[in-house]
Amino acid sequence: MSDDLILSVVTGSRAYGLETETSDTDRRGVFAVPTAAFWRLDKPPTHRDGPLPEQFSWEVERFCALALEANPTVLECLWSPLVEVATPAGRRLLELRGAFLSQRAHETFSRYAQAQFRRLDPAAPRWKQAMHLIRLLLSGVHLARHGEPRVHVGDDRERLLAIRRGEMPWAEVDAWRARLAAELASPVSVLPERPDREAVEAFLVDVRRENL
Repeated sequence: MSDDLILSVVTGSRAYGLETETSDTDRRGVFAVPTAAFWRLDKPPTHRDGPLPEQFSWEVERFCALALEANPTVLECLWSPLVEVATPAGRRLLELRGAFLSQRAHETFSRYAQAQFRRLDPAAPRWKQAMHLIRLLLSGVHLARHGEPRVHVGDDRERLLAIRRGEMPWAEVDAWRARLAAELASPVSVLPERPDREAVEAFLVDVRRENL
């Protein structure tokens, strides 16, 4: 792991409870660049791959900006049940996760899943992708109802794996998608209208001060 990581979590199938014997271990993280690096003409990177296989990390400011926009991938990192690295700053970020939430998540979770579904060919669907898109919609619905995304799929594991194996007819998969999309389109929500940008900015300023 890199020394500047403040948070690293396992995502993907192993966090969702959908892993098989061939599943990779996907990792997502947040790193904090030394503050003085921003004083130069050439700015630090906003993200990077590695150093481990299947690892991707965002610089903390970019991560916060994406989370404030209700990016589904980024938000789910904050609720991963598999946390591998959490420095004091990383723990503060996890404690702050509710500040990133807003009703915009209804749109972002649904828009991404629906757009990807439209690209699937019903005659020869990529079943693994279909499974993950249904999972994403389930996560979004849980977020709207309960105020946190549903990362681990729980009791839906076997039904989702049936999609992956191609055992569920496409019409049934598409009907499930439509039901979940309709739920996400509902204005009923426990989420706040907008995120708490002030709290997020205060966290970011603190991180920059700590890294002077």
